[in-house]
Amino acid sequence: MGQGVGEILTFAVGIAISPLPITAVILILFSPQARVNGRAFVAGWVAGLAVVSGLVYGIAAGANANSDTTASDSVSWLKIALGIVLLAMALRRWRTRPGPGVPPERPKWMGRIESLRPGQAAGLGVVLVAANPKNLILTVGAAAGLAQLGLSTGDVVVALVVFIVVASATVAAPVVYLRRRGQRAEASLDDLRAWLFENNATIMVVLLVVFGVDLIAKGIGLLS
Repeated sequence: MGQGVGEILTFAVGIAISPLPITAVILILFSPQARVNGRAFVAGWVAGLAVVSGLVYGIAAGANANSDTTASDSVSWLKIALGIVLLAMALRRWRTRPGPGVPPERPKWMGRIESLRPGQAAGLGVVLVAANPKNLILTVGAAAGLAQLGLSTGDVVVALVVFIVVASATVAAPVVYLRRRGQRAEASLDDLRAWLFENNATIMVVLLVVFGVDLIAKGIGLLS
């Protein structure tokens, strides 16, 4: 079990500290249907992580990534390729970052958050997992790496649950915080949202470089 958790933990942390999903859930918590939509967003996020990680694990395990040398090497090369993609994304993000004193451009979908229905909020949670390149790559890397270990079903389930819980912690935390603190939480949440949005480019470059290198190192380490 410890081996499986160790394999997925860094990937889960990389997803958990993504600025955009945290910003999105905070904006949802300032919308008219804050409580319902907040819970729906978290549910969609968790569902997206569960489906993507479960599907990738199933495919990799079905190909005998833990015992077949060719399949294992294919997963390792996939990790290396995904790591290179993350490094390329980091370079592009660095080159296109806003200049000093220039406010970052707000994504168009953020302007529609206040009018979301619960189903749409849940869908946004899924999209920010499955259609966000960094989060998708880290989820694929975690699940594929888990399949290479040849763990028991119980250990795999525990590892995937830990992965989902850790990766969802920062998205669920604002919802819980607002529920417990009420209006007293609004000022600190708004300050956090503003800081994350303003520093999104810098945070993302660091994350992309760190986890790009991590994926490449893990891929090389398991090549036969």
